[in-house]
Amino acid sequence: MRTSVCIKRRHSDTFFLLYFASDLYLLILQFPMGRRTACDIYWHGVSFHDNENIVSGQVNKFPGMIEMLRKINLSRAVRTMHELFPEEYNFYPRSWILPEEYQLFSTQICLLKDNDSTLKPTFIVKPDSGSQGDGIYLIRDPADLRVISGAQIKQAVVQDYIQKPLLIDKLKFDIRLYVLVRSLEPLEIYIAKEGLSRFCTEPYQEPSQKNLSHVFMHLTNYSLNVHSGNFVHSDSCSTGSKRTFSSILYRLASKGVDIKKVWSDIFALVIKTVIALVPELKVYYQADIPPGKPGPTCFQILGFDILLMKNLKPILLEVNANPSMRIEHEQEVSPGVFEYVPSPVDEEVKVGVIRDTLRLMDPAQRKQHATSNTGGGSPEEAIVVETGSDEKEGIADSLSSLCLKQVFPKYTKQFQYLRVVERIAALFLRFLGVKGTMRLGPTSFRTFIRNCKLSNSSFSTASADILYIDITRRWAAMLPDSREAGMCLQAFIEAFFYLAARRFKALPLWEQVLLLLEVCEGALEGQSHSEKPQPHRSHTNTNPASSQTSAPTTFSSPALTRRRHRPLQLSAKANTEN
Repeated sequence: MRTSVCIKRRHSDTFFLLYFASDLYLLILQFPMGRRTACDIYWHGVSFHDNENIVSGQVNKFPGMIEMLRKINLSRAVRTMHELFPEEYNFYPRSWILPEEYQLFSTQICLLKDNDSTLKPTFIVKPDSGSQGDGIYLIRDPADLRVISGAQIKQAVVQDYIQKPLLIDKLKFDIRLYVLVRSLEPLEIYIAKEGLSRFCTEPYQEPSQKNLSHVFMHLTNYSLNVHSGNFVHSDSCSTGSKRTFSSILYRLASKGVDIKKVWSDIFALVIKTVIALVPELKVYYQADIPPGKPGPTCFQILGFDILLMKNLKPILLEVNANPSMRIEHEQEVSPGVFEYVPSPVDEEVKVGVIRDTLRLMDPAQRKQHATSNTGGGSPEEAIVVETGSDEKEGIADSLSSLCLKQVFPKYTKQFQYLRVVERIAALFLRFLGVKGTMRLGPTSFRTFIRNCKLSNSSFSTASADILYIDITRRWAAMLPDSREAGMCLQAFIEAFFYLAARRFKALPLWEQVLLLLEVCEGALEGQSHSEKPQPHRSHTNTNPASSQTSAPTTFSSPALTRRRHRPLQLSAKANTEN
C-alpha cells in the first residue's frame, strides 16, 4: 500500500509528488505547472488558502490558524478563557492590546507608579503580525512606545516581561515544542517528546534602563541570536546555542527536579491553549468548507514557544502557525565562504516530527486498522469505515515508536470541563447558517434570542437589537481590517456573557454561562433535525448536545466578576519570543 503526498513549493505553482510506504520515502516526480490529480495528503505553504481547489484528502493547514495565532487574536482567545477560569489560565502574561487599550495601559501603569514609586516594571512590545523577533523591544514607561506614529498607534500587544526566568549556564533560554493538532472534531492533540532549547548569547541580567536594548540578553529568538558573535552552532545535542530539550531536563533531573511534573505542566499549558483556539477555528473552518460541500480534512503542526520560570512554572510566549522545519544552518566554513551544513539538533527533533505526522495521517494505516477490526474484511470494505477517536488511538498505539505523544483525548476527563466556549461557538454556528460567512446578522441574532427563549418582560426584542448594535459597533472599531459586517464570534461571546450575568446574578461567571447554555440548549432540543446544521465529515459537529459532553456544574475556580475591557490580570509575567 502506497500513500501519495503532494508538496507545494512556497510562492510557486510547482508541486512535488512523494510516495511513501512504511518508513521508505521516494521523491519521484515534479509538476512545474501544478497538479490536478488527487493525493492522499497535501503539504502546502503558509496558510490553508495556498491549497487551491482541493476537494478531498488531508491538508496540513487549518483555515484561520495563521490569523488566530497572531499576537492580538491569541491574547484575546486566552483572555476569554481567563475570564471564565482565571486559575487555570494563569500561564500567559498580562496583556494590553494596542491601539484600543493604549489609554488603559498608560493610566494603569501611571497609577501603579504613583502608588509605589519604587516599582520599576518592565514590558515587552510585540507587533501583531511580527515574526522572528522583528520589531520586539522592551520599555519601562508607556511614553517609550515606538508603535505610536503621529495620531496612529500600530497594532501590537504589550505584555509584562518576566524578570526571573530559569537560567542554564547563566543564559536565558526558551523551549520550542512541536504540537500536532490532528483534528478539531473530535479534538486530538499530540506533543513531540523532544524539543529545542534556544539560548540567548549574552549572560542574563534583570532588566534595567541601561540594558533594555540588549536583545542578545533578553530575547531568545534564534533568528536574532544567530547574528551574535557569541552564537555557537551545536555539534551535539547538549552543547551550543541550540540544544535538545531532553538535555536540559537531564541537567535538571541531576539536581533533583521532578521532570514528570515539568512535563505535566507543559501538557496542561498546550491543551488549554488549543482549547482556547478551537471555537474560532471551527468558525473559520465552516466559512471555508461549509457543511455538505466538498473539501479536505485538516491537520497542522504548531510550534509552541515556552519559557520556564525560575520556579519551573511554564509560561506561554507564543504559538507559531508555520514553525521552521529546516535541519540545516548557514555557516562560514572558510573566510568569506558560507555553506549550509546539517544541524544535528534540528535533525534529531524535526525529522521525527514530520515522519510521524505523516505516519499518523497515512490513510493506509487507517485502512489497515479498520480491516483488522472488521475480522479481516476486504480492503474495499475497510475503506468506508469511519475513523472515530477510538480507532485513531488504536492507530497511534500500533505505531509504538512514534515521537509524538497523544495528550488529548487521552486526558479528556481532566480538561473537558474547560470547553465551555466551544458550546457558545456551536450556538453561533447554528444561527450563522452555512453561507460561508463569519458574522452574525441582526436578524440571526434576534432569531437566537427568540428560539432560545431569552426574551422576557425585562429584556425585549428591542433590547436585544440595542445590545447587538452596541457590541457589534464596538468590535467593528476594534477590528478595522474586517471587510465583513455583522457580529463576529468574540462579539457574540461578549453578548452571551452579558446575557448570562444579567439572568443569573450573584454567581461566578463560569456558572452563569453554564446555566445559560443549559437554557439555550434545552430550548433548542425540541427543534426539528432539518433546522440543525449537518456535521461535515465528523470534523465540525455544530450540535452542542452531541459535540460536547455535559460540563460539570461546579468547579474549583473562585468567583469572577467580569470586566470585558480590563487586560488579562495574571500573576505570571513573561517575555515573548518569535
